Formats: sequence, structure tokens, C-alpha cells
Amino acid sequence: MHRFLLPLLSTLLITACGSAAPEPDRCRTKLIPPPQESLHIVDRPIDFGKERVELTKAYIKTHYGKEVKDIAITPKIIVLHYTAIDSADASFNTMKPQKLRGRKDISKASALNVSVQFMVDKDGTVYRLMPENWMGRHVIGLNYYAIGVENVAKDAKHLTPAQVKANIALVKYLKSKYPTITYLIGHHEYLRMEQTPLWLERDKNYRTYKVDPGERFMRQVRAGVKGLDLKEPPQE
Repeated sequence: MHRFLLPLLSTLLITACGSAAPEPDRCRTKLIPPPQESLHIVDRPIDFGKERVELTKAYIKTHYGKEVKDIAITPKIIVLHYTAIDSADASFNTMKPQKLRGRKDISKASALNVSVQFMVDKDGTVYRLMPENWMGRHVIGLNYYAIGVENVAKDAKHLTPAQVKANIALVKYLKSKYPTITYLIGHHEYLRMEQTPLWLERDKNYRTYKVDPGERFMRQVRAGVKGLDLKEPPQE
């Protein structure tokens, strides 16, 4: 695994595509100011081969009505989650396969497995699971613009102060790298985004009820990134 250290007072060298092994003809190194907090990112890639890419393209066509040549996105939203699984390894193994296993609540919509760009363990370790600007499947209606962050916890009560701190640092890093990001939401707030132009879901019957990561966690993270002026979802 590769470790990326983003010191507090140093200049951060990152790639434009955010992948662990970028293609040289598509990505160029650039200088970006670091966030205020130091952030360690550990690359721990899930399986994202040709099958998953093609399933993602099909998902985009079916649910968002877009014909795409690749699965690159322009991030506009950060969505925070918790895994509902009390283990980083078990959470990783759920997202690792390219095709969905189980999940009757969403399997009819697509065989594409769920995925997020980042997972945060209880001790605050931040794992990058896939290229940052590739589309993952983690939030109905918004995946085409969203970077997802899963926090390892079986419920809101098991989210830790270390995860709050890591999420704050990660949000700052992402906003610095992707100025197009304008929203920070919790998964439990996603239905309120139907009132915005960012909502793309075409199937009116494809909805699930979510409670993660909860109001308390979102309050804490939002307080830590207040200076970024990230929007909340519209009020119902």
C-alpha cells in the first residue's frame, strides 16, 4: 500500500485524477495548497476492472439518461455515510467485488456493486478505495456528481472523535482539490437534493430510507469546515 502524507505546512503534490496509479497521458502533477489539518491517505483499492466500469456506464445510462465514454465525474457533492458494519475489513470486503451480492433493496436497479471513493476507520485512518473522480454507487440520484465517504461504524453511536477529525481534514482536502464541490450532505439528507439540478434519478420508484451518518456527526463535521461555505441540502 502507498501512503500519502499531507503535512500541515508543506506543499501537497497530487495527481489530477486522484488514482493510485494514474495514466501519464491523462493526469498531470500539480501543486495544491494543503488543508489545515495533516491527512494520511492509504490506498486500498477495491476491484474496479472492466466489468465494473461497464456496469457503471450502464447504470449511468439507465438511471441518469447519459451516454458516456468513461466514468469520470466532476465532483459537486461530498456525501458522508457510515457502513452499518463494525469492521473495516468487513466493510471493505462488502465493496470489493465488482458485482452486488445480496441487497434486495437495490439489486433490481443494477448488478453494480456499491462503492465509495473513501473509507474512514474508527482510528481516523483514511483509505482511498478507488480513483477519486470515478463514479461510485453509494447514493441514489446523485452518484454522477458525488464523492462518497464511508465511516466504519455499526450505527451513529459508534462513530468516533477520530473519524470526525479525519472527515474534517478529508473534506478540506477534497474542496481544495475540486473547487467544483459546493455541497456537503449526510446520506440521511439525500432525498432533499431532489429539489436541486444535481438530482438525476429517472426512476421515481427507486428510493431507500437512510439514517446515516446522523445529525450529530454532520453537525460536528460542518462546524469544522465552516469556512468552506459548503451548502446543506434545501430544507423540506
